[in-house]
Amino acid sequence: MPFPLQERYINLLTDFGFRRVFGSEPNKPLLIDFLNTLLPPYHHIQTLAYQMPEVFGNTPIDCKAVFDLYCQGENGERFIVEIQKAKQNYFKDRSVFYASFPIQEQALKGDWNYRLAPVYSIGVLDFVFDDYKHDDTYLHTVELKNQHCEVFYDKLKFVYIELPKFQKSLTELVSHQDQWLYLLRHLPELDDRPQPFQDPVFLQLFEIAEIANFSPTEQDSYQNSLKYYRDLNNVVDTSREEGRLEGLEEGRLEQARSLILRLLTRKLGEMPQDVVEQIDRLSLVRLEALGDKVFEMTSLDDLKAWLMVD
Repeated sequence: MPFPLQERYINLLTDFGFRRVFGSEPNKPLLIDFLNTLLPPYHHIQTLAYQMPEVFGNTPIDCKAVFDLYCQGENGERFIVEIQKAKQNYFKDRSVFYASFPIQEQALKGDWNYRLAPVYSIGVLDFVFDDYKHDDTYLHTVELKNQHCEVFYDKLKFVYIELPKFQKSLTELVSHQDQWLYLLRHLPELDDRPQPFQDPVFLQLFEIAEIANFSPTEQDSYQNSLKYYRDLNNVVDTSREEGRLEGLEEGRLEQARSLILRLLTRKLGEMPQDVVEQIDRLSLVRLEALGDKVFEMTSLDDLKAWLMVD
C-alpha cells in the first residue's frame, strides 16, 4: 500500500509524471499545446500521432534509440521529446545521434527523391550546460547554419530548455511558454490552481496531475518513479558537493549501479549473478535508460530481454 504524499500534484520531471501528462492519447492536446510554445509558427501542430518510442538502427552497433516520446505531425514532421535528469558525457553527441533515426526511417524503397520531413529534437533539461552556465539564456534553438550564420537547412532543429535557469515567479509570467516552464519546475509546490492557469488546457493538466485521482497501483508507480528521481538528484548533488574531479565518472557509475540494483530487487526480486554482471557492464547512459524502464517491467524475463538489446 503506498504511503500518502504531501504534494497535491505530481512532479512532471519524473518518468511517470512526464509520460502520464504528455504521453497518452487522451492527453494529446497538452503535448500539442506545450510543443507549440517551442516551435516556429510555420511548424505549429494541429494534430499528431504517437509513434513507438523505440527506433531501430541499421546495424547491430546502432542497437536502438529509446525516446521518452516520439510523435509525428500531420505533415510528417517528427518530434523527439525527452526529459534529461542529469548531465552526461557527450550529451550533445547523443542528441545528434538520436536525431539521425527519425531521418533514416524516412527513406523509401525504390526510387526516392530524398525529400525529408522536418525533425525536431526537444530536450527538457534538469541541469545546465557547462558551456552556458554563465549565460542567463535558458532556451536554446540550434540549427544548421553556414559561415555567415545564415540557416543552411531548416528541417533539423534541436531545442534545449535549461530548466534550472528559469527563475520567474508566478507574478512574472508573461507568455504561454512561461506558464508551461513554470509548471515543469513548480507543479508539485502548488496547493491550488493559481489565477494565471485558468485556460482549459491547464485545468485539464491539473485534473490529470492530481495524485488523489490516481489508483493505488498508479500511486505506487509514481512513488517509485519519484524515489528514483530524488535518488538520482542526490547522487548528482553529492558528487557536486564533494567536488571530485578524478574518478567522478566512475563514482557516478557505481552509485547509479547500486541504485538500479536496489530498484530492480524491490520490483522483481533477487537478481541472478549473470544479470548483475550484465548490469555492471552498462554505461551511465544505459543505466539511466534502465532506471526509466524499471517501473514498466513485470518479470525477470522483461529485464533480460531489455539487457539483450544492449
